[in-house]
Amino acid sequence: MKALQTLLFAVFAALIGIAQAQPAPASTFDAKKVREEERTKLNLYLTPKQAQDFVTKNPKKVLFLDVRTRVEPIYIGWAPLIDALVPYVEYPEMNADWGWDENRGAYKYEPFNDFAPEVERRLKEKGLTKDDPVVVMCRSGDRSSRAANLLTDLGYKRVYSVVGGFEGVWDEKTNKRVGGWKGSGLPWDYDLEKSKMYFVR
Repeated sequence: MKALQTLLFAVFAALIGIAQAQPAPASTFDAKKVREEERTKLNLYLTPKQAQDFVTKNPKKVLFLDVRTRVEPIYIGWAPLIDALVPYVEYPEMNADWGWDENRGAYKYEPFNDFAPEVERRLKEKGLTKDDPVVVMCRSGDRSSRAANLLTDLGYKRVYSVVGGFEGVWDEKTNKRVGGWKGSGLPWDYDLEKSKMYFVR
């Protein structure tokens, strides 16, 4: 009996050690205030400023991903703090029939088959596992929520979605985007880093 108690204590102590070794944000965004289209299965949300603080304080222990399409950083800008651009959805190749999405009033996005393997590759590059925190950001928060849910389904344990995304949410009253990484005055620019961009492998 004493041997079993000793073993259980050792396992319990090891689990506490693992939990304590995992970085956590100093604060998170209140899940009750998240727009429906930005909600995730894990209910883990960060404001852009919280995301910046979390990643800056734990640069080797957190994977920070921009999940927008490849063209968006070119025309809208990007946050150099990200580890990589890994598109969650993408436009079909330009020489194909792009198709039209009547609901969005824009060209169709297509599911991006490379998303999951590319996230896993970037995770391994940093020496991280699916137990480590992953922060995802898109343009306004809806794609990052879907990306977070997919990663959750694939066994990732701590996926945080950035509320408002990179560019913020459209405000009908002011007819402009509000919030987001850019609207929060956080560092961004148009000068992309090739090593962080997505390329077909």
